[in-house]
Amino acid sequence: MSSIAASPLLSDFFDISCLYLPNHSMQGFCSIFKIKLSDSKGVGANLSTGGFGDWCWYKTITLLEEGGFRVDAINLTGSGVHSCDTNNITSLAEYAKPLTDFLKNLGNGEKVILVGHDLGGACILYAMELFPSKVAKGVFIAAAMLLDGQSTNDMFSQQAGSNDLRKAQILHYANGNDRPPTAISLSKPLLKDLLFNQSPIKICFIFSICLDKDVALASVSMRPIPFAPVLETLSLSDENYGSVRKFYIKTTDDGVIPLPLQQSMINANPPERVFLLKGSDHSPFFSKPKSLYKLLVEISKI
Repeated sequence: MSSIAASPLLSDFFDISCLYLPNHSMQGFCSIFKIKLSDSKGVGANLSTGGFGDWCWYKTITLLEEGGFRVDAINLTGSGVHSCDTNNITSLAEYAKPLTDFLKNLGNGEKVILVGHDLGGACILYAMELFPSKVAKGVFIAAAMLLDGQSTNDMFSQQAGSNDLRKAQILHYANGNDRPPTAISLSKPLLKDLLFNQSPIKICFIFSICLDKDVALASVSMRPIPFAPVLETLSLSDENYGSVRKFYIKTTDDGVIPLPLQQSMINANPPERVFLLKGSDHSPFFSKPKSLYKLLVEISKI
């Protein structure tokens, strides 16, 4: 059961300009990209793009693999082709389980670079706290870079969302309209302007504009994002999460997590270095895959 009307109890949350989709969908905006360090050449990446699925990163993954990096792709629970119903996900631990299982099964001495996009930022923070010895670096791409005791909801509520975002949000009430929402998604006709405003388009006819095939596929395959992980507060310690090096990549033309909101996260929780991905929307894997690849390689060498 779905409803476009936000409940008064959650009205503040729906002013958040990060919804979503976030790479890792509403889900769709959350992605996780894990780059596996090896003795030969550095980087295996394991990535998840929430409701859109890990396939969205294929251009960047191809470039990394051609450059000699090892790359793994992963879907978060309920994202992409993962079979779980997103309405049934009740915690961040459950949502991030494919990521934490991956880290748990790494060999002795193996480390990875985790790359989180959108809500994927909260997921890699959670993983960094659990497995600090297995994470060489954490990279946040227009992602939720939270503080201890903060939720994604708390962080995004610092900035009211636009009217377009509020109009685009669709709440799902799998447990009944008298219960809290279980998932959230976006109105598909509005995705181009919100998520893909700098991604390629094609002029099909004189008076017709057609979406790029990747954007079109992402739009039709997008799945809702589970609501509970967005509301869950993180418990982060200096000893674990604080021991992992952090980097942030800002997306300049982001219609979901605007640049001022990205900067406020950076100011509150300064990473080691900040990079600027000029001309990128909220989906840099479509709008700027080559530039994103170059930044990831640069970070891997720092």
